[in-house]
Amino acid sequence: MRASRLLSVLLLLQNRGRMTAEELAGELEVSVRTVYRDIEALSAAGVPVYGDRGRAGGYQLVAGYRTRLTGLTEEEAQSLSLAGLPVAAAELGLGTVLAAAQLKLHAALPDELRDRAGRVAQRFFLDVPGWHRGVESLDQLAPVARAVWEQRRLRVRYRRWDHSAVERELEPLGLVLKAGSWYLVARCDGGERTYRVSRIDALEEGETFARPDGFDLAAYWRDWSAGFERRMYPRTALVRLSPLGRDLVPFFLGAVGARALRDSGTEPDEDGWSLVELPVEQGAPALGQLLPFGPELEVLEPADLRERVAGAVARMGALYG
Repeated sequence: MRASRLLSVLLLLQNRGRMTAEELAGELEVSVRTVYRDIEALSAAGVPVYGDRGRAGGYQLVAGYRTRLTGLTEEEAQSLSLAGLPVAAAELGLGTVLAAAQLKLHAALPDELRDRAGRVAQRFFLDVPGWHRGVESLDQLAPVARAVWEQRRLRVRYRRWDHSAVERELEPLGLVLKAGSWYLVARCDGGERTYRVSRIDALEEGETFARPDGFDLAAYWRDWSAGFERRMYPRTALVRLSPLGRDLVPFFLGAVGARALRDSGTEPDEDGWSLVELPVEQGAPALGQLLPFGPELEVLEPADLRERVAGAVARMGALYG
C-alpha cells in the first residue's frame, strides 16, 4: 500500500511540478505528517526530490528527472473504462484506483499529448444524472460489483415494486448505470433478469460460477430497455399539440416522447398545431403524463382517455372557480 502511495507522490510531482505538503496530502487523502515521511522515503531511495521553505515553497523534482514506473495494475486498467464517470467509479469502490490509473497514464504520455489531454479535461465534462435526480448512493453496490468482477453467486433479499420481499439466487453478469440508477443484470432460474440495486436489502456471496459464453451486456440492455418501454407504454394516444406543446414533449415524456414526435408527427396546420401518436401508460398514470401539457395538448383518441382527461380538467376548473 505504501509503495503505491510513494509512486503516486512521485507521479504527482512529475506531472504537476511543485506541490506543497498540504496539496499532496489532499490528493492522497492522508495526513501532512504522512507526506513528510513519504518524501523522506523517496529521498532515501535516491529520488532527487527537494523542498523549498516559505509561502511559495513546496516539494519538486530536480529539473529533467522523469520516472517510467507507470505500469498499470489490473484494477487500475479496469477502472479506466469509468474515466468519464468519477461518481460512478466512487460508487463502485474504484475512486482512488481510478485516480491512480489516470495519474500513471498521464505520466506516460509524451509532453504534447499530455498537454492536449489536460486541455480536454478542462473543456469537457460528463455529468450523467438528470437534473431532478442524482446518482443513487447504495450500500450494496460495492459488494455487488465485486461479485460481478469475481463471478460469484449472490443470495439476495429483494424488494419488488409492490414492496414485497423475495429471496433470489443470482449469477451476476453486469452492472448498468441508467439515468442515475444502478441495475444488476443477472442469471436467475436459467434466464437473464434485471434488478434495481437500490432494492437489494441484503446479500450473501457464494461460490464462483461459469459466465455464459457469448453474453453481450450492451446487447442485452438494448433489448431489455426496448421491451421495458413496450411494457411501460402499452397504448398510444392520438393528440393535437400546439407549437409550445411540441417543445414540451421531450421535457415531460423524455426520449420516448421525443422519438414519437419524430416518427409520427404530422406537419403543423395553419394554426401551428400538429397530430402526434404518443405512447402512454395504462389507466390513471396516463393522466399524469398528459395533464402537465395544460392547454397545449388535446387528446383525440382513444375516447376513454379523452373522457378521463376532460373529466380531470373539469374538476380542476371547478376547484379554481
